[in-house]
Amino acid sequence: MTLGIGIDTGGTYTDAVIYDFDKREIVAKGKALTTKENLEIGIGNAIDRLPPHLVKATTILSLSTTLATNACVENKGGRAKLVLIGTSYKLLERIDAKTKYGLANEDVFCIDIPISLEGEIIDNPNWEYITKNQGKWFSDAQALAVAQVNALKNGAICEKMAKEKLTAKYKVPFVMASELANDLNVMERGATALLNARLLPIIEKFIIAVKNVLQERQLHMKRMIVRSDGSLMSDEVALIHPVKTILSGPAASIIGGRGLADGENSLIIDMGGTTTDISIVKNNEPAVTDGISIGGFKTQIKGVFIDTFGLGGDSRVTIENHKLVLNTRRVQPLCVAAIDYPQIKEELKKLIASNKTSTFPLYEFLYLAKKPQDLQYYSSNEINLIKKLKERPIMLGSGEIDLYNVNSERLEDEGIIMRCGLTPTDIMHIKGDFDKYDNSASILGAKYLLKMLPDYKEDNMDLNRLCDDIYDLVCRKLYENIVRVMLTNKHPKMFKKGISNQLLELIQQSWYDTSNKDFFGLHFDTQATLVGIGAPIHIFLPKVAHALGTECIIPKYAEVANAVGAIIADISASSKISISPNYTPDGITSYTVYATNGNKVFDTIEEAIEFAKSSAQNKAIFDAKKRGALGELDIDIKVIPKIAYSKKGTSIDLGTTVVASVTGRI
Repeated sequence: MTLGIGIDTGGTYTDAVIYDFDKREIVAKGKALTTKENLEIGIGNAIDRLPPHLVKATTILSLSTTLATNACVENKGGRAKLVLIGTSYKLLERIDAKTKYGLANEDVFCIDIPISLEGEIIDNPNWEYITKNQGKWFSDAQALAVAQVNALKNGAICEKMAKEKLTAKYKVPFVMASELANDLNVMERGATALLNARLLPIIEKFIIAVKNVLQERQLHMKRMIVRSDGSLMSDEVALIHPVKTILSGPAASIIGGRGLADGENSLIIDMGGTTTDISIVKNNEPAVTDGISIGGFKTQIKGVFIDTFGLGGDSRVTIENHKLVLNTRRVQPLCVAAIDYPQIKEELKKLIASNKTSTFPLYEFLYLAKKPQDLQYYSSNEINLIKKLKERPIMLGSGEIDLYNVNSERLEDEGIIMRCGLTPTDIMHIKGDFDKYDNSASILGAKYLLKMLPDYKEDNMDLNRLCDDIYDLVCRKLYENIVRVMLTNKHPKMFKKGISNQLLELIQQSWYDTSNKDFFGLHFDTQATLVGIGAPIHIFLPKVAHALGTECIIPKYAEVANAVGAIIADISASSKISISPNYTPDGITSYTVYATNGNKVFDTIEEAIEFAKSSAQNKAIFDAKKRGALGELDIDIKVIPKIAYSKKGTSIDLGTTVVASVTGRI
């Protein structure tokens, strides 16, 4: 019997399963609360819920996590800066790099030196001058990244030089775009490198926590992590390339959902505490994307197609213009907070009795989740708030915090301060659909919300109506996003720039348009089965499936599908090499292969392709083994020529791409 453990650390829960590779079945499962302030506790609790004798018999631990996903969606992570070589601020402004790629001017330093299309460096950067004049900008960063124009054409000479000069001076982690991305678009490469630098402390914290948990229990296992494409890599690789885990949890959910439901055509809907992910399976194959866009960043990280949006059990319920609203930000549910801080219930009772209302969410609390490493990077207002929260949580309506100058956004983004408030998880406790935590705190929060809503009375009937309306908000938002994904997938060109506000309003209206008696009706439907995974999904998805005229499947072990996906995933690696024809007045005279170990010129295309195939295969095999692949590997090589035609019908060679793909098992 060969056993492996799959663990998924989500924004709210940490799940664990033991999988029997020989029988291809789950033999045990466990679930614990994710403890963001100390990940070891949640991971350890999840493992401790598994049978100890089976845990000791396992040799492989495979991990997936939404920590990087949530950090992107919530704009959290380390303080990172990007050096862009070969471009200018003018270009960033002209192409609107902040909106299109996630590259804000304050996070980018441009070095505008000329670099030819072939990668020839005309003038090298003056690093002594740069560090002398930009020292303050660089020293504010916890990690640095660099991306160079046409780096793939010259072996990333400037990127390597930047790493040598800047790491020697600033002693911080350094990321080169050429080690992560191999397409030409320097803005996408830069966004990939910058995001990787931001995520370094997120994944490092996670991996250290896992190591400590195993050490404490004297467990010796090979450790793997799910990549965004649904394949696996070793934890050593994940430490330096955390950006490749930005869809780790969602990718595991596809692998797990597909394996558990065994459906040929389906939409896999994974609802967690912070986010919901929608993925598409057609003919039993997950849809894929060439580059992941998340949290405003447009990257070159390959991955399974997943549309991630802020909706989960811990989404913030708040009020805007006297109406209920579901916020994309995750907050800690009041019912959960009351377990660790029972005094918040008395404070809520006092707030309700005071009849005090405000445009501010007076019923929400702030508490210190972790101590900042260095206070010098924070403002005086931020430091004062940190000091106030050292002893206990403080309610916004307590009068102890200046609501007009609270300035908690950055501290919340960096995970230093946690906000507690009313969430769908609280509503589940009030309605009796979930009973793990303190529902009395949830009831108090909801009762205060009734005071702020003019369309509700302060009685039990309207408390129930409030709960139903919040459930409906979750269902409607789920429905809207499923329809949006279906439309953009079916008509990618039409909706290249996204869904317009007018169409979004029509989609919203169609949720309420359940009658077929109107002269004109508006309905959306699908033949794909909705497969629901994640702990709260069974509450909301059946109603959404009914509205879309399709069936809904909540498979066995749906609540731990991500952990299942983590342990049943394969290891894969690919390498892409470009071949360019060299034109002269006499036509094509030679071919240049841009290989990872240097460029090489050949007289014939056949020679160039053979060299590219060998180089790509060797690199893919090396990467697969580095990620942990053992035994026999499946190798596939594709040669993709790019041909254009003139008006006279003459063919024009635009180059050739050779792609080697390798698949193996752990």
